[in-house]
Amino acid sequence: MATLARVVYFFEHLSPDNLLELPLVYADDAWFKDPFNEVKGLAEIGRIFAHMFVQADSARFVVTSQLAQDQAAFLTWDFEFKMKRFSMAPQSIRGATHLHFNDAGLVTYHRDYWDAAEELYEKLPLLSGLMRILKRAARN
Repeated sequence: MATLARVVYFFEHLSPDNLLELPLVYADDAWFKDPFNEVKGLAEIGRIFAHMFVQADSARFVVTSQLAQDQAAFLTWDFEFKMKRFSMAPQSIRGATHLHFNDAGLVTYHRDYWDAAEELYEKLPLLSGLMRILKRAARN
């Protein structure tokens, strides 16, 4: 599907410089949800992506698999980054995205799935100890 290839290319080359290309990928009324946000519309989606680059250095997505059927797709990816606020080694978050496209091939639905506790909070210096305690308590 050419539409999916275009979207994958956009995500893998996402940068602060190409955020103006969002209208080439997303419909005006697109809906977006991840573990921290739920928004509708190009301006709000653009705000989320712009904020990502404020918080993280060397941020990039690597799409590891993709499936498409009709006007829907599912991607798995690694998000590689370095947190600006913390002196940490580069990090990687593994996640997945569910997409729906309109007849023009624009994204109307974007839902990201990833475990914020395991993939992010456990790696932050101030929260990692607390997360280990909570994880042990949940197992017992």
